[in-house]
Amino acid sequence: MPNSKDPSAQDLEIKDTQVVFRTAWDHLEQEFGEKELRFPKELILLGGAPGSGKGTQTQFISDLRGLTCEPIVVSSLLNSPRAEKIKNQGGMVGDREVIDIVFRELLKPEYRDGAILDGFPRTTVQVECLKMLIQKMNQLWREYHETPLARQFRKPTIHVVILFVEEKVSIERQLQRGKEILRHNEEVLASGIGELKEVRSTDLEEQTARRRYKVFKEQTWEALTSLKEHFFYHFINAQGSIEEVERNIERELQYQSSLELEPTTYELLRHIPLAQEIVVHARQELVHRLDAYAIEQRERFEEMVRFADEKLMPIVKRHAITGMAFINTETELLDDPVSLAMLIDIFSERGYRAVVDLHRIEVPQTFDPETGDIQCRVKKVYRIQVRFAGSDIRRG
Repeated sequence: MPNSKDPSAQDLEIKDTQVVFRTAWDHLEQEFGEKELRFPKELILLGGAPGSGKGTQTQFISDLRGLTCEPIVVSSLLNSPRAEKIKNQGGMVGDREVIDIVFRELLKPEYRDGAILDGFPRTTVQVECLKMLIQKMNQLWREYHETPLARQFRKPTIHVVILFVEEKVSIERQLQRGKEILRHNEEVLASGIGELKEVRSTDLEEQTARRRYKVFKEQTWEALTSLKEHFFYHFINAQGSIEEVERNIERELQYQSSLELEPTTYELLRHIPLAQEIVVHARQELVHRLDAYAIEQRERFEEMVRFADEKLMPIVKRHAITGMAFINTETELLDDPVSLAMLIDIFSERGYRAVVDLHRIEVPQTFDPETGDIQCRVKKVYRIQVRFAGSDIRRG
């Protein structure tokens, strides 16, 4: 979308933004000191249209990214009477107040590894202040990179996650949410059981719900889309079921080590193949190995097939409901690494997951009463785990 502001207005907005950021940053430095300005390593900026399901999907995103801290819901941080009045009218709180509160919240120790910011940024000024914050974080990373404080100032990773729904869906969901909360509160008041939930005025009237969506489209949407030029940007279609939206999110937030690890860390690890890379041709390679066994080592292969079929499968079948069998064996067949590999591949080809561990157990054999010495022999026990999709006992 072309920017319709005249140059003088843009210059004024840039100056205002710089003042807002500088004021907030100077206050932080004065209060905490530069060495304590430790912001999250990973920031997930969660934005979306009203009714797009940010609250519903926050926990899923946290689990996906391995974050254990509570999300930072910006609307919940803004609890002043003035802020509440503006929100109830479908408007937004001023940038200066938002920036100051959000920056301070991000400095809390529980967010050091990562944080989800729900509802930030929402305006052009907030976007520019965010970019200035990331510049400062990168500056601190470079400054302390080779010092004892390096672990406290890591290179930041920023993800922008946008949940989008169309206006009609947004309004329907807002009004439905309002009805559900009113119904819940009525039940709580009648029974005395449970807690009352906050009712948003924008969830009660179509006109205010529509206005809230309009504010999102005219102000927040442009601010959010401008971030795609600077950070990892993920546009999520949020109009389907919860499960469909979760699948969309999961596809978008696949781990990208080359982008997220420290460069030196990535260089140490990158020669190890990714899991998805080695499974691409796993089936073809399994077939190749089995055919090679049958052609080049047929006698031994037939022996391992008989062992699996006659000795192990009867036990496996008895665990058909649980889908998990544990078998101990002292057979010398498995002393040979090739035979052991054959056994695992045989199970894999038939749809089982087999793991074999070798346990060495010392068994007392002779005792010298004069010296007290005990002579032991080593007994080798192979513990085989066979896992598969078990039977659902509810069907029976």
